[in-house]
Amino acid sequence: MSRIGKLPITVPSGVEVKLDGQNVEVKGPKGTLTHVVPEPIKIQKNDEGQLEVARPNDERESRSLHGLTRTLVNNMIIGVTEGYEKKLEIVGVGYRVISKGPKQLEFALGFSHPVIIDAPEGISFAVEKPTAFSVQGIDKQMVGEVAANIRKLRKPEPYKGKGVRYAGEVVRRKVGKAGK
Repeated sequence: MSRIGKLPITVPSGVEVKLDGQNVEVKGPKGTLTHVVPEPIKIQKNDEGQLEVARPNDERESRSLHGLTRTLVNNMIIGVTEGYEKKLEIVGVGYRVISKGPKQLEFALGFSHPVIIDAPEGISFAVEKPTAFSVQGIDKQMVGEVAANIRKLRKPEPYKGKGVRYAGEVVRRKVGKAGK
């Protein structure tokens, strides 16, 4: 049995979960998220108000979807209550970020032109200082994807460590050319 899949999901107060066949809709103070549960997996509420994820058999596909479905629904509940945030930092001389409102960022990353990033629906940006910013939203997958796409603009290079990196990310440094 999946150790993660068999854990019940506690639904905090202020969060409304609607189960409609294979559709799960979670509504909370920060917004609404929906998810379609893959076919063999079933979700139901128990008498304590918790959600339980069950699988019909021990086939490989059912086992792999069991824990995944439980984690995705749990992430939705966390997202509509607390939200998700991914912090990034910029390292490099002249590299900086400027906020053009909560939905747009302008980067100076050593290119001949500034790079402008627009936030997709449900995502917002916050700039703490010119070299540190964060991506915020209620959908964990979307927050991670937007942060990864921003990091992709200028990945941290191994010689000087310049580029966009996640906060706390360790970049393995290489030794440069040996001089005479």
